[in-house]
Amino acid sequence: MEITWLGHSCFRLRGRDATVITDPYDKSIGYSLGKPSAQIVTVSHDHPGHNAVSNVGGSPQVLLGPGEYEIARVLITGIRTFHDAEQGKKRGKNTVYLIAMDELTICHLGDLGHVPTAEQVEALSNVDILMTPVGGESTIDAAGAAEVANLLEPKVIIPMHYKTQATDRNLEPLDRFLKEMGLKEVEPQPRLSITKATLPHETQVVVLSYQR
Repeated sequence: MEITWLGHSCFRLRGRDATVITDPYDKSIGYSLGKPSAQIVTVSHDHPGHNAVSNVGGSPQVLLGPGEYEIARVLITGIRTFHDAEQGKKRGKNTVYLIAMDELTICHLGDLGHVPTAEQVEALSNVDILMTPVGGESTIDAAGAAEVANLLEPKVIIPMHYKTQATDRNLEPLDRFLKEMGLKEVEPQPRLSITKATLPHETQVVVLSYQR
């Protein structure tokens, strides 16, 4: 599988049988998405920074919430969570997606705004690759993301939804999360090519550079 970060919370997961785009955004975010093609699009919540499905080509099937789905040999489970730590009273609901493809399980947390409950942690067990927001403001912050990573124990953590030069959103920078994880610096890479056999034995933080 090849994973590319398209900015904000948007990734392209290119597998053997299908391509998945997560949380496509509109131009208000600051990044430039272009028109990537996919068979599947996941949307964590109804916000222009995460639901701009018209910016994805290829007539994809769009997933908008909790449920179990099988599309093009890709198994996806949407799990209800919240966009804040008050059961959604401030910002509403959020959907976390578990995406099983190419013998890997990827977890995209969307705009998760709280530490998962014990029941949610159980549902999110056996995650290989975790895509987590780390920038705070409308999601968990660096410390929260580190706590979630500790609970889920993935093999690979890919941070997202943080401050970069491309966006003027009031988000925390990446280095705060790296510090929480005991890291000084991680060299960004343009994409991650990974298989079940090449997963690291211990948890590793992978920073992806923004790619159009």
